[in-house]
Amino acid sequence: MELVIIASIVLFVVTYTKMVDVQELFTKNEKVVSILKEKDYDFYAMAKYGGDVDINFLFNRRIKNTGFVLVVALLFILFNFTWINLIVGALIVGVVYKSDYSSLKKYYKRHLQQIDQLLPYYLKSIEILAQHYTIPVAISKSINTAPEVFKSGLRRMIERIDSGDSSIDPYMDFAKDFPVRDSMRMMRLLYRLSIGAQENKQEQLIVFSKSVSSLQNKSREKMYAGRLKKMENKTMIMLVVTGGGTMVVIFLAMMMMMLGG
Repeated sequence: MELVIIASIVLFVVTYTKMVDVQELFTKNEKVVSILKEKDYDFYAMAKYGGDVDINFLFNRRIKNTGFVLVVALLFILFNFTWINLIVGALIVGVVYKSDYSSLKKYYKRHLQQIDQLLPYYLKSIEILAQHYTIPVAISKSINTAPEVFKSGLRRMIERIDSGDSSIDPYMDFAKDFPVRDSMRMMRLLYRLSIGAQENKQEQLIVFSKSVSSLQNKSREKMYAGRLKKMENKTMIMLVVTGGGTMVVIFLAMMMMMLGG
């Protein structure tokens, strides 16, 4: 056990003093390390910290912390090998690795309704700008006022469009990076609007506007349904507490009457 503690201290000192540059190690092996990353990790991180968050920094820190725990666990198992220690060590490493991802996912689920509502209201601003500009220009002009979570993805999309990519891919990749409700369908509509003939633009805008309004209505309905459910739960709790309290009072009164008699 003493050897494990000493080895852990040495590992910490070597890492802290940068005798071994962990950041450089991750950078050189970025493709290998990225295999360990969940597909929706970037989206969850941006949903919590905003679109300009340094995803690589967050993930590398996560790998570094897990690596430190892994080395300590291996040293402990090496000097105290039992199958139970091996299983417990593997579970601890797995929990440490998944804890950051689980935290981001829980944040998204707690704020799911709020995050899903961002897209329809953002698309409404695109609809207004599209009446005066082409879709790529409208998107470009909307970036500064767009929700933080979308900004980095919008910049990447515009960069690809400006570089000559006239396919649907930039729009679909944005939808994949930000899988909020109906993002795929709305990005397809936005792409069709961008390649449509100018003489049909007004008709296409009307179709797009109806779709955005429908999405906004769905968001409102979901929001009101959530509020109603919370109110129902609170009412049920109040009824249970009130009913339970009343029963206790009646029971105590009957006991006192019986004892008094």
